[in-house]
Amino acid sequence: MLHKSIAVFRKTTVMDQKTEAEIVARVLKGEKQAYALLVDEYKAPIYNLAYRIIGNFDDAEDMAQETFLRAFQQLSRYDMKRRYFTWLYTISLNLIRNHLKKTGRGRKDDRHANIPFDGVVSGTEPFAFHEAADSDELRKEQEEELERCLLKLSPELRELIVLRFYQGLSFEGITEITGLSLSAVKMRVYRGLETLRELIRKNVTSGR
Repeated sequence: MLHKSIAVFRKTTVMDQKTEAEIVARVLKGEKQAYALLVDEYKAPIYNLAYRIIGNFDDAEDMAQETFLRAFQQLSRYDMKRRYFTWLYTISLNLIRNHLKKTGRGRKDDRHANIPFDGVVSGTEPFAFHEAADSDELRKEQEEELERCLLKLSPELRELIVLRFYQGLSFEGITEITGLSLSAVKMRVYRGLETLRELIRKNVTSGR
């Protein structure tokens, strides 16, 4: 059954905290063009974060742009002791949450389905299919099924599934971004996985 297994994600190298802090210091001293270095480093993961939670290309792009604008405007309030990317993620999540409150739970944009998983981590989807797809077309159908089920989760559970499996963040990293306790993060991730498995199982058995 396609809902049984979870694929392994793999962390990739990101800008280290010292480099982040040095760039922020340069920007705050007036070298505003240096901010482009941070945008280039994190534009892909921030866009992917927004897309996976919202499910719409245009809205995700708007959220990503607004995230970097807000971060730039609030840069003087950034705590150098904190990782810049976790601070950036917090800003992005707050914007995404406000967007969903205004527009609804999220909607799948079929024009831009199956975008690459090129965020903070690279790897595969959080759920692997138990039986290997016989063709690219079948694989695409399976991935789209997962995306549809993901958007049926509550926003609270969906964002944690995205952070943990699509972005590959540690539980500790998620607590720093969301402000939730470690136990709450683990409990909600587990609940999200169980709900997602059940949604996929129902769709498979019903032939949807």
